[in-house]
Amino acid sequence: MSSENPTGENRSEPASGMAGDHAPTEAGTKPHAAAPHGSSEASDASDTTDGLASDALALAAALAEVAAVREQLRDQALRAQAEIENIRRRAQRDVENAHRFGIEKFCGELLPVIDSLEKAVDIARRAEGTEAGAIAEGVELSLRLFVGALAKVGVAQIDPMGAPFDPQQHEAMAMVPNPHAEPNSVMDVMQKGYLLNGRLVRAAKVVVSKAPA
Repeated sequence: MSSENPTGENRSEPASGMAGDHAPTEAGTKPHAAAPHGSSEASDASDTTDGLASDALALAAALAEVAAVREQLRDQALRAQAEIENIRRRAQRDVENAHRFGIEKFCGELLPVIDSLEKAVDIARRAEGTEAGAIAEGVELSLRLFVGALAKVGVAQIDPMGAPFDPQQHEAMAMVPNPHAEPNSVMDVMQKGYLLNGRLVRAAKVVVSKAPA
């Protein structure tokens, strides 16, 4: 006998068939729906990471360029400051030299006058007579006043009689054997020298002694 109900339907078969029809469909459709969604998210994350890395590299390059420009500008500023300081020092030194040595040429023009007065005093003292002596005293007084006036502006005489010969300030006109003088010392001053604030204006012309042969 068949187990059919009065309506002629078999209840067990449709249930089994229905379960068989839906179970594979649900199991099969879920993996296929998830796969494309996960792949899109991974691709977006990869693109975002690449974009951030590219932006970071660009920012690092820009910062490096800015740092290089800043260092270059800083170096230029330091060089300009140093150059300005050098210019200021040179200008200050030039002003000081102008104050100290501005009369150097004028001083050189006056030295022959002093030489002439010294020769006049020497000649007058060698001459005989009261009148010659009075002239010598007057000229010598004028000479002292002249030399004193020059000393006030920084002019100093070089009178190295008996001193060791100094090539920086003396000009040797001759070397003469002299047993009574120290070798290489000044035994006669033919013309006095002069300094202006420590700078040589004219070397003293001297005769230097040497040991006898």
